[in-house]
Amino acid sequence: MTLTVACIQLNSGDDIKANIAKIETLVAKAAKTGAEFVVLPENAFFMGDPAAKTRQLFTQDTHPGVKAAKNMAVRHALWLLAGSVAVLPKGKGTKTVNRSLLFNPQGELTASYDKIHLFDVQLPNGEVYAESAKFLPGKKSMLSKAPLGKLGLTVCYDLRFPHLYRALAKKGADIIAVPSAFTQTTGEAHWHVLLRARAIENGCFIIAPAQTGTHPGGRKTYGHSLIVDPWGKVLADGGTKEGVVLAEIDLAQVKKIRASLPSLKHDRKF
Repeated sequence: MTLTVACIQLNSGDDIKANIAKIETLVAKAAKTGAEFVVLPENAFFMGDPAAKTRQLFTQDTHPGVKAAKNMAVRHALWLLAGSVAVLPKGKGTKTVNRSLLFNPQGELTASYDKIHLFDVQLPNGEVYAESAKFLPGKKSMLSKAPLGKLGLTVCYDLRFPHLYRALAKKGADIIAVPSAFTQTTGEAHWHVLLRARAIENGCFIIAPAQTGTHPGGRKTYGHSLIVDPWGKVLADGGTKEGVVLAEIDLAQVKKIRASLPSLKHDRKF
């Protein structure tokens, strides 16, 4: 089974309406070039100043980005993964979850995943991030058995926890999505090697749309949205500009590589 997939690379800001308009334009462009599965990056609809004391809070049902994503999937008759959206889990409090949402071409929500691993770090250059101050961690992995293949859902910092990817691969994931907003600092050092490693280790396709450029508050993201095949070959690299990153993938390659190099069956307790 062959599938044309597209990463949407964005420089999202703190204006939700403007972000939605930009995303709609790029998704339409992806659809015109034949994309059947489109993936948005982390924080696609809002990348505000991390130091801001106030922010808009929405439930999943009221978030304008969620409604827009659903409509885009229907309008262009494609599968669309809203890479991540901050939503209130029960409509109470001020801590949100960082949630991926998968819509089918009929606009139906077929899977969702809350980011498990939160980015609480102090980088060597002095950058500090504390996602747990505003977000609640997810507790469950997600494998969607969609017609486009078995799709594992992860988000950004999850990439540094290979056991999550191993678990998804052992459940049969053909593709694992990694919508991200990787920092410029960590992206330059680790982005390509970690994504290629996750593809190689697990014999699956990796689809990783990314944020790029400078955002409100001065935060800088790395870009370089990647589509990687199960052998670790980079099929497409988005560089640092906003746009559509497109590749055709053959899901039969997953079965072929796992048969020839069956490391998923060779795990041993020690």
